[in-house]
Amino acid sequence: MARHHLRNILEYFPGTRIPVVCEPSAREYLATIQLFEDAGRDVPVNEPDLDRLLAQYGDDLHAAFIVTPHALHHDQARASLEAGLDVLLEKPMVMTAAEAESLIATRDRMGKQMVVAFQGSLSPQIRRASEMLRAGELGEILTISGVIWQNWGQLAANTWRQEPKLSGGGFMFDSGAHLLNTVADLAGEDFVEVAAWLDNRGRQVDVLGVVMGRLQSGALVSLNACGDTVPSCASDIRVQCTEGMLRTGAWGRFLEAFFDGEEEWQPVDVPESFGVWEQFLAVREGKIENPSPPEVGLRMARLWDAIRASAAQDGKLVRVQ
Repeated sequence: MARHHLRNILEYFPGTRIPVVCEPSAREYLATIQLFEDAGRDVPVNEPDLDRLLAQYGDDLHAAFIVTPHALHHDQARASLEAGLDVLLEKPMVMTAAEAESLIATRDRMGKQMVVAFQGSLSPQIRRASEMLRAGELGEILTISGVIWQNWGQLAANTWRQEPKLSGGGFMFDSGAHLLNTVADLAGEDFVEVAAWLDNRGRQVDVLGVVMGRLQSGALVSLNACGDTVPSCASDIRVQCTEGMLRTGAWGRFLEAFFDGEEEWQPVDVPESFGVWEQFLAVREGKIENPSPPEVGLRMARLWDAIRASAAQDGKLVRVQ
């Protein structure tokens, strides 16, 4: 994922200079060097220790892009914020609601920006859907249903993504985090009650998950995650309201509406999609409001805390604190 983002930056953003990376793997650093050489750009120095990197280079840096295993996000993001850097943080933002609250407090104390790199919240489709829902264009939200599926069990086998201490969960918290975050974004409010079941199917982490929840407004939510199916990766989210319905996906990508009097779903026009890095730059420059702020990450983290608590009690109803 880090090299995916680097390729995009190197190709489309010549004004972005990357003087240093923090890569503990010599093999991965060699692959990174090749990216820069292929792009004809100066190869960044590698400092594998983040504390030393910030101490030595922090005064000359403006931002940090954190693309690491989930369990490392909080401490690395907090250290970068405290070094005076704006932060673009890969998904999921953090492991727990307490960590989310900690990062929000650090961001506010340091007066910096932090954007979470969820493609859903950063997509024009989810932003338009959220605008329509907040403006009441479809009336009151009644229910939200979402499903996501992938052959994740096989794809992520023998990687850190299936090691609980690094991943913080399985499919529901990895690819499924896109579903959780996008639903939390569309809902626009916290969950108050959650019941959940997670199934590991013999692995160290979950690959199947079902969640039922109730929002503060009383709207009902159902989520289904299947990470052990045939080779594929897709999602479907539907928001049913009193005056219409929306259909989209966990990553955005499409948006359709169904209003009273219509016979079928109609595509909703949205502006051109801008990439993760371009939106981060626009937030830093004050050109746009943060489309994927840590406040949405906190809402998702509270949901994930409740999912784990309920699943640990075989689906017992949990009230979200």
